[in-house]
Amino acid sequence: MVIRIGATTWTEHPTLLGVNRKLTLAEYAEFFPVVEVDTAFYAIPQASTVHHWRAQVPAGFQFIIKANAVITKHEQSTEYDLPTTVQTFKQAFAELKQYHQLQAVLLQMPPFFTVSRENILYLRKLRELFGDWPLTVEWRNNSWYRPALVKESMLLLQELGISLTIADEPATQGNSVPFYPAVTNSERAFFRLHGRNLAGWQNPGAGWRKKRTLYRYNEAELNQIADAVKQVAAQAKDTTIIFNNNAGGDAADNALGLQKILGLEFTDLNPQQLGFDI
Repeated sequence: MVIRIGATTWTEHPTLLGVNRKLTLAEYAEFFPVVEVDTAFYAIPQASTVHHWRAQVPAGFQFIIKANAVITKHEQSTEYDLPTTVQTFKQAFAELKQYHQLQAVLLQMPPFFTVSRENILYLRKLRELFGDWPLTVEWRNNSWYRPALVKESMLLLQELGISLTIADEPATQGNSVPFYPAVTNSERAFFRLHGRNLAGWQNPGAGWRKKRTLYRYNEAELNQIADAVKQVAAQAKDTTIIFNNNAGGDAADNALGLQKILGLEFTDLNPQQLGFDI
């Protein structure tokens, strides 16, 4: 049983070093063994860029890569665009997979991705295109969690070998999903913690993407999350927790707090001893 804790991006956590600047990946990797990379959602990087990332971290460091917007239906595409985009995506990140540093590809589906025959077939298509690549899906439409359907939703992911991303976010009437700590892939389980800023989550507008994750988990909330992590980790070989509540710079501190509660100590955090040339 392995538990890893990290945050979204590596640049936005200056509190780790007490500095007033963006952190490098090497500096971030002195504290955490995993990071989520969101940049590929907007543009797939060159393979040389990914190689540069690997050169800054220890051999055991893990990456979660957010899938490109075409792949997750945030952008319209044709039946020809999707296979090409997935292939380009896989080529860019092949080195991570080759050296066992790809924890998963995050399929964060849009809020309009509801339960439907079309969307179920789409998930099947993504599994086919990605082959044996590790996938985790974060649903943002609560139709997948309706009492009459949630069991079937989990069985679908189990059949496809896709991990459910267990999301923690404000509980709203229409535009959020419940905290549902289920394991659909015994190899890997994932938590993605957005904070619980209800007012920020419910009021889209100027700067909404920043305001909605403006939240700092308190000690009691971290203990509740720790209990869920223990429950899930008992069912999966590898469990990863990503803090995405960083509008106010709280993700890294909360990640360190959860690490302390769980009694974790990460030993392979010496990125200065690089094994190859950049």
